Amino acid sequence: MKIRNTVIALLSVFVLGSVAPADALAAAQRPSSKKTAEAKPVARLAAKSAAKPGKRADAADRIVARAGKSASQREKNRRVAYASPLVQRTAVAAVGPEIDQEGNPLLHSAAFMIADQATGNVLLEKNSDAVLPIASITKLMTAMVVLDARLSLGESLVIAGDDVDTLRNSSSHVPVGTELSREDMLRLALMSSENRAAAALARNYPGGLPAFVMAMNRKATSLGLRETRFSDSTGLNSANVSSARDLVKMVSAASRYPLIREFSTTANYVVSLNGRQRQFNNTNALVSSPDWQIGVSKTGFINESGKCLVMQAWLLNKPMIIVLLDSFGRFTRVADAQRVKRWLESAAVQQKVAANLRGPAT
Repeated sequence: MKIRNTVIALLSVFVLGSVAPADALAAAQRPSSKKTAEAKPVARLAAKSAAKPGKRADAADRIVARAGKSASQREKNRRVAYASPLVQRTAVAAVGPEIDQEGNPLLHSAAFMIADQATGNVLLEKNSDAVLPIASITKLMTAMVVLDARLSLGESLVIAGDDVDTLRNSSSHVPVGTELSREDMLRLALMSSENRAAAALARNYPGGLPAFVMAMNRKATSLGLRETRFSDSTGLNSANVSSARDLVKMVSAASRYPLIREFSTTANYVVSLNGRQRQFNNTNALVSSPDWQIGVSKTGFINESGKCLVMQAWLLNKPMIIVLLDSFGRFTRVADAQRVKRWLESAAVQQKVAANLRGPAT
C-alpha cells in the first residue's frame, strides 16, 4: 500500500480553506503524474483465508460498516454488538487504531484506489493495476452506453426469457413479462443491480447484445481504460474485467451523467410489477447515511470478483473516487469505505492542530 506524497499538502489545503469546493460536474479526471510500482495481479484472498480468522474479520467489519448510520441506530447496534464478550472484543479491536506504521488505513479489500477526482491525485492504492472481474460494477458502463445512444427513456421494454440468467441462475424480483419504461429499467439496474433489467437494456439496443457489448468496449477505449473488457451488460460474466486504476476513470466519467448520479444513489424506489407495487432498495446502504454525501454508487459481487464497491463521494468538501475490489466478507467493502472516510477526516484534524500550534504566519 502506498500513499502519495501529495496527500499531506492536499489535506492542509482542505483544512485551511484555501481551495473552494470543486463542482462534481466540472471535475476533470486527469492522470497522476507520478508513476509507482504495483504488485502483481492478486488472487482471490477470501479463498486463502482461514475460516475462523475470516469470520472474526467480518464481525469486526460489520461493526465498522454500521458506524455511519444515524445516532439512534448506532446506539442500537452498540447494544447488540456488546451482547457477547467475543463480539465485544471484536468491536473494541474494530474501532481501535486502524492504521499502519506509515499512517495509512488498514483496508481489507484486495485491490483499491482512492483518488481526488478534481486533480487526479491518487491518495491511496494497492494492487491498483491488477486485472480482476468487476461483476455488477459493469452496470455503470451499461448505463453510459444506453444514455449515449439517446434512446427514448419513455419507451416500454418487456422482460423476456432471454433476459433470465442461465449462467449463474441468480434470482430476480422482476418476473418475465414485466413491462417497464427504459428509464425504470435503467434505475433498477443501477440502484438495486437488477440483472434482468440490465439484460433487457442491452437486448433492446440497436443491433442487440452483440452491438451493445461492442459499444461498451468502444466506450472503454475512448475513456482510456486500458485494462477493461466487457462481455455482457450485467457483470454476471467473469470475463468483464478491469483494474482499480481504470475504474477510477470510469466512475469519474459516470459522474458526469445526471441520471446515473440520481439513479445510482436512490435509496429506494417503488414500481408496479404486473399490477402489484414493489419496493426496490439500493444495494449500498451508505447512500442512506446522513454521514455520507455520495454522487455515484455501484456495488458488485460474483464468486470470482468478491465483494466490490465504487463511489464518487464528497469528503472534506472535495469529490473523491473510492474503488474497493475483492473484499472478503459481507461487510468489508462498506467497512473499508468507512475507514477511508475516518482516515481522511482524522488526517485533516491533525493538520489543523499542527497549523494552530505553529501560530499565525508572520
